Amino acid sequence: MGWAAGEDARRTAGPSTSLRAGSPALLSSATSVIKTEQLRRGYNGRVLFTLRDFRREDFETLWRIDQSCFPSGISYSRLELSAYIRRRGAFTLVAESAELEASRERDTKAPAILGFIVAEASRRGMGHIITIDVVPSARRFGVGSKLLAAAEERLQSEGVAQVFLEAAVDNKTALAFYKRHDYFVVKTVPRYYSNGLDAFVLQKDLLPSTREQPAGAPFGSHLE
Repeated sequence: MGWAAGEDARRTAGPSTSLRAGSPALLSSATSVIKTEQLRRGYNGRVLFTLRDFRREDFETLWRIDQSCFPSGISYSRLELSAYIRRRGAFTLVAESAELEASRERDTKAPAILGFIVAEASRRGMGHIITIDVVPSARRFGVGSKLLAAAEERLQSEGVAQVFLEAAVDNKTALAFYKRHDYFVVKTVPRYYSNGLDAFVLQKDLLPSTREQPAGAPFGSHLE
């Protein structure tokens, strides 16, 4: 579905840093905590965050983030987001501040979730990025890139050779984000969104491919 602005993508994303492209987790709970990363925030120093699998209690927070990241007609209803998260072959990764547990121990307000990604793998070996959302305060610090890379790694471990997503044709931030991560436009879907906006379908090859790439920039002149 897309991506919300700045660092990330969705259905793929809008002015508020989310990217949107557009079930059981593919890995066991033993692998739910993937890694901890450091984000540089200029004079604010570094912020630690952890990527983990979605938990049921995350849902309302994720839905509110999605509402803030995308305009009406592109953002998901509670029913839509819940359905995508629960789809067969789908998984959701959450970026959470590593200061969360420490703040709970100090009995202070815990930091909000920084962002999330919903992706899925089909039985035919195709991957789909459904949405990437990142809160404004965490944008441009690598959260979206880490979420996307972790989702691609999981998809690849499941034998997925290609991954695709949808992005609004006017979402230049999301399109630039995906271009940096080696996605290229394969077609346009007219009136893809409920508000009548067209979408680009973008694709990335996760496994070596002998397919010849078209000459020129992956996105063509419309992004230049």
